[in-house]
Amino acid sequence: MPTLGTLPTSEPELELTFVKHCPALTRTAEITGVLIVTPEQLLADGAPSQLPDGSLVLITDAALFRLRGRITTVLELLLQRMSRDGSAGLIVRAAPGAHQPYPQYILDLANRLDIPLLVTTAPTERWQGVHEGIQQFRLMSAERRTAQLSSLVQELPAQLADPRAVQRITDWLARVLDVQVLVSEPERVLAASPATAAEQLAPAIIRQSVGNFPEALSGPHTQLISLAPASAADTVLAVARRTPFDEADLRLLRQAAKLLGLVHQAHREYRAASDASRAARSVAVGLLVDGEVGKARRVMGHLAPGLLDTETVRVFVVETAQALRDTAIRHCSVSLGHQALVVPDPREKRRILIVHPIRPDEDTSAVVSTELTRLVGALGADSSLGGSGVYSMTLLADALHEAITAQRFAVFQPDSVALSVHGSELVSLLPQAEAQRWARRLLIPLMRDEAQWESTRETLPTALAYPYTVAARRLHLHRNTVMRRAARAAALLRMDFGRVSDRITVALALELVTQREALVPSQSAGTQLPSLKGLLAAPQVHAWAQTLVRPIQADRRDLLSTARAWLACDSHVEPAARALGRSEVTVRSHLRAVEDHMQRDLASLAGIRDLRFSLHVATGTPDLRSDRWSEDLCVVA
Repeated sequence: MPTLGTLPTSEPELELTFVKHCPALTRTAEITGVLIVTPEQLLADGAPSQLPDGSLVLITDAALFRLRGRITTVLELLLQRMSRDGSAGLIVRAAPGAHQPYPQYILDLANRLDIPLLVTTAPTERWQGVHEGIQQFRLMSAERRTAQLSSLVQELPAQLADPRAVQRITDWLARVLDVQVLVSEPERVLAASPATAAEQLAPAIIRQSVGNFPEALSGPHTQLISLAPASAADTVLAVARRTPFDEADLRLLRQAAKLLGLVHQAHREYRAASDASRAARSVAVGLLVDGEVGKARRVMGHLAPGLLDTETVRVFVVETAQALRDTAIRHCSVSLGHQALVVPDPREKRRILIVHPIRPDEDTSAVVSTELTRLVGALGADSSLGGSGVYSMTLLADALHEAITAQRFAVFQPDSVALSVHGSELVSLLPQAEAQRWARRLLIPLMRDEAQWESTRETLPTALAYPYTVAARRLHLHRNTVMRRAARAAALLRMDFGRVSDRITVALALELVTQREALVPSQSAGTQLPSLKGLLAAPQVHAWAQTLVRPIQADRRDLLSTARAWLACDSHVEPAARALGRSEVTVRSHLRAVEDHMQRDLASLAGIRDLRFSLHVATGTPDLRSDRWSEDLCVVA
């Protein structure tokens, strides 16, 4: 950053000279920019109301000082505001060889206010370049320091319990400051970067007396900093490089030394406490699974006061390679801090259990799930994450069962994450290769004509999900165009899109073909074409269906009968109510309860699909092969 002392020599073409003597302290002040004002601006607008701290004010024409009247007041006010706002100095542009342009009253006032006065002969355009250069330099310096501090802060959370943390921070420091780094005790080297740094820096450390070790002792370009000066510890950070350290570098070194000291102290204490802490947490989780909430709270009372004093909880399950489990536990524990219990599952060597108590006034489950999702992604393709809904603390065993089920679903998801069983998508749980074969076989009549297929695949998903008028508005097409394309597709497929069962079947096939990766089965896959019923018979789909239907079955109201009748009447409330002998208000109330239990929107085609298929898988009805019984039900009604 330029100063008043360096600018005349670093930019000689500016022809910049001081009108009066400038104190050394003023010459070292950094210049943050150049504010250029013209005489016309000063006459029209007066002195700027506020000036950036450290800025040089440049008046573009010395002829201004020959004017009389209001301009005198404006110039005096300008100097007063420059003094108030900490401006670096005032410059006036004069012709080469001209006499000193400042009038006496300006000289006197500037002297009283300690404002340096300068003269330049350079054109205004050149000063604009100086200003732009200063701003670019400031931006680059700020970005560099911000990136360094941000990077250093990022090293802190995940490294304290990591046995390689000291080496990693040492490598970071060597890379950022382009230095050789050595972290050592009298008996051993803790970390060095590069590996040859020990040979270069050991002599400098040996020469120092431990008894009178200063906080920072430097040779030409060497710095020695104690990692724990308050405790008189002998651990030392030594750095060296070919160029001198500036003040910003030294500040960064001191911050890094504090971080290294904390990490090293944590390593010494971590081993003593970690085994006892892990055992206590495992015992507490075991007690919670057994319903012994009071005992679990007493176990955790001193280790994590207040952690289990909530009434509700959410459980997550992480499954990863056995060799990575300890590392994953450590990362989860550090990332989640005191928000959750993280323990290995004693029954499964690949599994980690995370118990996250949730307070009613501060639901941080989204933060926890986001962090766990990030960690699972970092662990690799063999890792997956499942989560439960929010349960009472006394029902933690049920929450754990749901989380384990969700984790099994997660392996079928693109990101290997299923944060709840209810949130799992049916399409992801289907056997993908067989599902592709089924979908393409079903849609062959639409795919034979390429031009026709392009228009159909753009129109039909929306036409199946919404009334034709709404679909036309969403697709920016005429309603008759949507109707014509849908009718042509129905005729080719020999289906009736007035029936819910046909719409959801075709919509499922379209989603598989147009939105999912086409998995082409091998020739040895067999000649028998898969059926929709066969796809839904997959174990993971069965578990999904049971999870959705179980709360509906447990409701004291006969919600299943209402749901079946409503589906049989193609999602129309009035005929379903007549068929059941109930009021429309009751049917709608039952359907809202079904929505709440399933966490699905029954106003959408996807919600209706999940209801129909989950009922079929879990209860056997409605039958996928024929909807004749549903038509009879509506006719009788």
